[in-house]
Amino acid sequence: MSEHEHDEHDHDAASHGSDPLPDVDPTALHAVVDKMSAALHSYVETAVGVRAEFGAHEADEDPRVLALESQVGTLNAQLYDLLHETLGVHADLTGMTWDDDEHDEEPSDQDVDTFHLGFVVGPPTGASDLTLDSVLDLVDAGGSELAHKLQDAGFQVIEWGASRGAPMSFGDDDEDDEG
Repeated sequence: MSEHEHDEHDHDAASHGSDPLPDVDPTALHAVVDKMSAALHSYVETAVGVRAEFGAHEADEDPRVLALESQVGTLNAQLYDLLHETLGVHADLTGMTWDDDEHDEEPSDQDVDTFHLGFVVGPPTGASDLTLDSVLDLVDAGGSELAHKLQDAGFQVIEWGASRGAPMSFGDDDEDDEG
């Protein structure tokens, strides 16, 4: 399933609503995590064995390694879909973060800027169970994806948020102090 097809899923009112979900059974979620854990252990064992036989480039292209990478990716997608379906969350479980000293320091105010992306949205055309309230969930999901793309490009995304009606206000905006 492509990412585009995934975004077209209907959103269950309970899992995507603003009310808490106190009685969620996590059994199915844990089952996928257990399968993923087993696949990751298998990947490590296979990669160690393949690397003992071949150079790094050949190991990267080894069909056994590639098959396990595909299996881990498929299981990760299953976990994402199950978390999304069950809890309504848009879990980012595949991002990578290195704890380098240079990234631990917060950039100075001179090094950062604020960007806004706005939409004027009307109600859905045709028959739909979606309302304008559901737009914020879609904008939030898109914001998460965009934040990850910015991070993947090497930018530090200090804060981001989605709001309805006005741009997000981030902490100590100088404009708020002047007026």
